[in-house]
This record gives sequence, C-alpha cells and structure tokens, in this order.
Amino acid sequence: MADEPVLKITHLQKRFGKFNALADIDFEVGPGEVFGFIGPNGAGKSTTIRVLLGILRATSGHALIFGQDVWRESVAIHKRLAYVPGDVYLWPNLSGGEIIDLFLKLNGGQHTAKTDALIDKFELDPRKKARTYSKGNRQKVALIAAFSTDADFYIFDEPTSGLDPLNEQTFQNEVLALKQQGKSVLLSSHILSEVEKMCDRIAIIREGRIVETGTLAEMRHLTRTTVDVQTQEALTDLATLPGVHGVTARHGKNHVSLAVDADQLSVVMQYLTQRQLLTLTTTPPTLEDLFMRYYTADEPHDDGK
Repeated sequence: MADEPVLKITHLQKRFGKFNALADIDFEVGPGEVFGFIGPNGAGKSTTIRVLLGILRATSGHALIFGQDVWRESVAIHKRLAYVPGDVYLWPNLSGGEIIDLFLKLNGGQHTAKTDALIDKFELDPRKKARTYSKGNRQKVALIAAFSTDADFYIFDEPTSGLDPLNEQTFQNEVLALKQQGKSVLLSSHILSEVEKMCDRIAIIREGRIVETGTLAEMRHLTRTTVDVQTQEALTDLATLPGVHGVTARHGKNHVSLAVDADQLSVVMQYLTQRQLLTLTTTPPTLEDLFMRYYTADEPHDDGK
C-alpha cells in the first residue's frame, strides 16, 4: 500500500457545453513526489485542479486522491489536503495573522512556532489588515497557512504569482522540505525555472490534453543541446551532419554555434574532436526549450522547423 499513488487520474474529461476543457487526462503523483503540471493559461491546469478539489464534477473518467473519489469523498480528502490558489481572496477587515489562524483552525490545525518561523521567512507583517495587502502579500498568507498545515498532499496552483524573487526562493525551499518529509506536491505553474528546480516529474498540458509526462532527463531526448565551439581545422561540412541545426558563424576563424539533437550528440562531438578542439561549451536543453517545442510544433507559421 505504501507505493500506492497519492493522486491517480484516469481518462479525465470535462466539458462545458460543447467546449472540451479536458479532453483525456492521465497522470499520477506518487508518495514523496513533487509533480510539475505545466502549460499556459487556458490549457486546462486550473480546471483539472478544480475537479481534484471536488469543486467541478468531471464529465467522465476518474480521479482518486488517497484512493478516494475526488467528487464523492471530497470532505474526507480535504482533511488531509492543503491548497493554495493563484489568486487569494481574504477577509478585508481581518489581519493577516488572524486569517492564517482561521485557515489553520478550519483545517484542524493551530498556530505553532513553525507558523511564526514562516511569517519571518516570507517577511509578512501579520498585523496589517488584509485590505491593505498587495497580491504578493495575499499569496504569502495562504502559503504560510498551507506550509503550517501537516497535510499529506499539497496542491499549489500558480502559487508564486506576485511574489518577489526572494520569496519565490523561500517557497522553493519549503516545497523541498516537504519532499524530504515524504509529502507529495502537485505544482501547477507556467514559471518553467520554478518547475525545473523542484519537480521530480513533469506533465505538459496543451489544449486539454497531456502531451508528455516524465522526468526532465527523460524529456530532454526530445530537444536539442546548444554547442559553442572553436577548432583549429575548418568546419566546412558540419552543417551537413545528421541532427545538426542552425550552424552560425561566431567571431573568429572556425568558431561556430549550433544546436544538436540528443541522439546525434556523440557523433557530432567525435567530428569536432577530429578538427582539433580549441574551445567547447555545451548547454543542455531547458524545460523552456521543451515547452516551446510543444507550443510551436503545430503552428502554421512554423514551416516545419
């Protein structure tokens, strides 16, 4: 039972009239896993999360959290769940500290030394009324309450929108601390660097469909490594090699930049070595490269590139 997924989604569909918001969603989140759920606004991330929270009823398919149906058993599930939305609305006449305590009480928790430590880490003034808070401070209130809660599963939907870089780093540290405690996290985000730093596995959603799921290492076979190289001998036929793209002359003789498909990297490196290397810099593909590949691949203006 210990290896049972915390979240399991099977053939999940959600239609609003004729609009198919979720076409056919499948993925699961395991114990102690930080799972990234990425895609642009309108791709279906928030709709999926609303189904998981029992706010929307799926048109078809199944979603289980802790082995329980998310619609029929939402009350039981929520006792073990912490959730932070992308835009937090607070009671305007209560202070930030009062709202944190209220959130904790509603979840059966209480204000602890950990709560105080989180208030310091996120640099929140808990005495101010919520109506005076910026968007970033509203996010902090919800994040502090969530990280203070001893939940088994944490769902974050665009949680760092409005936070400055230092608070983003604090958020990332707290998520990694949850992972070390064996907690599971679903992180929906369009901030690719955030996902890249924290997530064990990633699902990319496009127009209501999961187009790829896996670890970043598994996904990198789908994109290209950037190479900046200078050799003693001329690189006249480099552009004709399989898997080589966008060869561009740099400053200086025999100095070029190029992109190489992962499955041809060793062949290209062998070719470059034979031309007597002077300098070589390789940059592995980022999640952003991968993400953009999916979102430009079928564009009519792409010309097959």
